[in-house]
Amino acid sequence: MLHSRATRFIAALLAGSLLAASPAAACTRALYVGADGLVITGRSMDWAEDMRTNLWAFPKGMARDGAAGPTAPKWVSKYGSLIASGYDVGTADGINEEGLVVNLLYLDESDYGHDTGKPPMSISVWAQYVLDMFGSVSEAVAALEKEPFRIVAPMLPNGVPAQLHLALSDASGDSAILEYIGGKLVIHHGKQYQVMTNSPTFDQQLALNTYWEEIGGLTFLPGTNRASDRFARASFLIHAVPKQADPRFISAVPGQSYANQAALSVLGVMRSVGVPLGITTPNQPNISSSLWRSVADQKNRVYFFDSSTSPNAFWVPLSDLDLKAGAPVKKLTLEGGRVYSGNAAVQFEVATPFTFLPAKN
Repeated sequence: MLHSRATRFIAALLAGSLLAASPAAACTRALYVGADGLVITGRSMDWAEDMRTNLWAFPKGMARDGAAGPTAPKWVSKYGSLIASGYDVGTADGINEEGLVVNLLYLDESDYGHDTGKPPMSISVWAQYVLDMFGSVSEAVAALEKEPFRIVAPMLPNGVPAQLHLALSDASGDSAILEYIGGKLVIHHGKQYQVMTNSPTFDQQLALNTYWEEIGGLTFLPGTNRASDRFARASFLIHAVPKQADPRFISAVPGQSYANQAALSVLGVMRSVGVPLGITTPNQPNISSSLWRSVADQKNRVYFFDSSTSPNAFWVPLSDLDLKAGAPVKKLTLEGGRVYSGNAAVQFEVATPFTFLPAKN
């Protein structure tokens, strides 16, 4: 009989070979919890082409619906939010006024089922619904585990199926991963769920990572761009970076701020698990270029954005945006090679909100 560690290693190799055939894009999410109540969520957006991302400031009090026909849910947003769009047809990432963060990542195994007994909601608005309606992970989980709607997933503008899973985190460091597997909603809820990538399903990612934790990140870490390898590297690194002000580097950080140091550490983690711009593998579509990275400081409500197609990173404090009910929707145009640096809040412009990608009921 094989030693248990060897068995897990073979399982890891098999999972990697299966991922090579997966028609998915690659993304990574990692949650940092440090001193002084500092909580930061970082993510990378890996995709095989320009997805024409822009940033949008949505005030509270917006009337919305599930973009899936007349029986779709309707609501009025309780919280304002700052979001990153995908193709300007859906919310891919974002943070709301309460510090709740959402991150949509690809999951090839997603199966939303065909339960016609519940109101339909297009997956394009799934993450936005959470930002609009909930101030914490526990509040969101309590509502969503009742499955008040069913997800309908239309094809994305590039012709790829919208097979996605959703990560939530809040200012307390709480976390949840939501996946639809075999037509059923599966929720992993707890502060221990700090890292998320793509295939296989989250429970299998956790099992694979147990092997690498036994090996130890200072001994060896898997180096490919496959999801299970990125999970292992991100998990090691997010726990390894300093969890308080580091006297070796703090003098070089803007404002000598621990929050800025931590945000830059998380950005470094996300960069380290990324794929250089221009690298895609046609027969291994799970390996796609990292188009951008976001870092959300949930204590201070600051959203950092780092594009692979721009020489500069920038940030947007939510306190510098008008998210009160009745305020106009505003947009920071990123597509087309626009370049920003420093605090970009003042450069948002009034705009007509995009239309969420509709789904046929």
